[in-house]
Formats: sequence, structure tokens, C-alpha cells
Amino acid sequence: MHLEERKDVDMLHLNQENRSGKLTRKQRKNLKKTARLTSLYIVVATLVLVLLTPVFFLAITSFMSNREAYTFPLPILPAAKVKLQLETTEKGFMLSILNRKTENYETLLDTNDPEKFSYYTDIYLNLMISEEEAAELFQNTTEAGGILQFKERVNWFNNYRVFFTVTRDAVPALIRSLEIALFTIIISLSIGGMAGYAFARYIFKGKNALKFSVLFVRMFPAVAIAMPMVIILADMGLYDQPLGLSLVYSVGQIGLTVWITASIFMGIPVAFEEAAMVFGSNKFGAFMKITLPLALPGLAACAMYAFLGAWNETVSAIILTQFKPTFAVVVYQTLLGATGQVNLLAAGGLAMALPAVIFTLFIRKYINQMWGGMTI
Repeated sequence: MHLEERKDVDMLHLNQENRSGKLTRKQRKNLKKTARLTSLYIVVATLVLVLLTPVFFLAITSFMSNREAYTFPLPILPAAKVKLQLETTEKGFMLSILNRKTENYETLLDTNDPEKFSYYTDIYLNLMISEEEAAELFQNTTEAGGILQFKERVNWFNNYRVFFTVTRDAVPALIRSLEIALFTIIISLSIGGMAGYAFARYIFKGKNALKFSVLFVRMFPAVAIAMPMVIILADMGLYDQPLGLSLVYSVGQIGLTVWITASIFMGIPVAFEEAAMVFGSNKFGAFMKITLPLALPGLAACAMYAFLGAWNETVSAIILTQFKPTFAVVVYQTLLGATGQVNLLAAGGLAMALPAVIFTLFIRKYINQMWGGMTI
């Protein structure tokens, strides 16, 4: 009876707490869990927003015309079409554009030269109007009584065309950068991979000290290493050559490759190779057929770091190149020489980022395997 009375009293207190608006222990626990998850989601969303916002505006600016890129505030999206007005004047024909915010026409150009009209609309407004079309517009304006309103579609990829057309050595520099990145991957993976395998499989005196010393070179700034390399590469005949630049880039990447591959090879049991040799394979064959396929995720990660390091390096490339710059140097020089051409710089920056994104997406399945991802 006492136990039943005690339960009745507890239920009475619980009902009183619920009626008074107080939360139970389980409700408070669920509320705290929900608050923690909400805080985590807010932090993650904030980080994603901070990281993606500059990329978003870089991409949007690369599609904008010169006029839009210097409009304040910056439009969220570039215009797909623009409404223009041609009006006859004493000098020739006055070109105006409709402002989407004020709904008023803004004067841009006054000329009777179709070539100048075509060049201006191409560079300043990203409109593909030829000289013949410009002359036809002048004639239609005259026939329409002096005022002609019309719409034109904006060429969003015009900045990329102009960048690769007017920027010095842009296309050869892009190909040259791909060659340098490929050479850097081959050199760093071949030397660093073999060294990593040696550190993982063999025991020798001074192993730990030597393994730690390979990272020393990464502690020095790139400009400190590049300056003496000018003399060394000049003596070797590799100054201002893709292979010479790849050798310099590989110096820093080899140390990182050694550490990554050593950890990967240490995680692969030696018994796998021994079993392969029992069934007739030699040491090299066991490595190629058993160990190397299992180490592909780590090698893919090393290749990604080597590619990104070689592709984005600018300081060393400026010092070690003169007549054969890399694409990063070309974009950097465009930044220094850009006056009123921020949209062209954005187009060059996005064009530079595209190969790195494609390469990363190409090896993503190996990276996922290294981080524990599974493909079904």
C-alpha cells in the first residue's frame, strides 16, 4: 500500500509540474540535444556560406559586362538581355541603355562609326554586334524617325573569349602549366613513393631522423628556395623550362608524399606480399599486383596535393620564368595591369580554377576510399 501511495504521490507531483509549465527531465534532455544540433547546423551553414560567397561572386563577376561589374551595388545575377535605344544626333547616333532599377535610359556612346559602335558594345556591354549589324541599326533608326528601341542578348562567355584573345601567352601558358603539373606529379610520386615504401618496410639506422628531415624544405619560403635555383637551373639548361620548374615544385612535394605514402604502406600488411611470393611472384611483382593497388587512395591524395601546389604556385614561377610564364603568372600579370577590367580578371581566375576542380573530381573516388568512403 505504501508503494502504491508513493507512486500516486509522484504522479500527482508530475501532473502538477506539467500543469505549471515546467519541463520534465526527458523533455529537457531532448531540448538540449535539439539546441546542440541546431548550433552545429548554424556553424556548418556559416562556414559553407563564408567559403562559397567569394567563389559565387567570382563566378558571377566573370559573366558580367564591364558596365555591370562596376555598378554599385553589384547585381546578384548578370543580365541575360539588355534594352537599348538609338537616337539620331548632330554627331551621328546616340546609344543609351535602360537601367533596370531606375527605368531610365543612360547615355553610353555617340558615334556614326559602325566599327566603333561594334567594338564598344563588344567590350563594354558583352554584345556580339558586328559592323554590318551596326550599320543596319543606324539605317533602321533613320527610317524609324530618329529613335529606335531594341533588345540584345548578352554573351555571358564574352569575358573568357576576350581574356584568352587579348592576354599575352594565355593559351600556351595554360598548356605549359598542365605540363608542369603533370611532371610534378610524376617526379614527386616516383621519388616520394619509393622513399615512403622504404620507410614503411625497412629498418635502418637514423630512419626517424631522416624521415623527419624530409619536411625541413617545406619550412622555408618559396622565394628563398627559388633564388638559388635560378643559378642551378641556368647551369643545367633548364631555366625558363617546364621541367626545371617541375623540379623546383617537386622539392616541397616529395617530403609530403613520403609521409603520406609511408603511412599508407605501413597500413598494408607485409603478409600480403609474402603470400604473393609464395605463389610464385617476385618482390617487384608482389608490389605491383598487391601493394600498389591497395595504396592507390594515398597516391591519389599525393597527386592531388602535387597538382594543386604546382598549379597555384606564383612566386617561384615569376622568379624562374621569363619568356615562358605559367598560367598563374599570366593571371597575376593581368591583375597588375587590369584597369577597369575586373570582369576579365574574374574570368581568368575562374578559368585557372577549372582544371584543378576537374582533376579533383576525377580522383575523388580514391580520396573517398582513403577517408573511409565506400562505393556500392
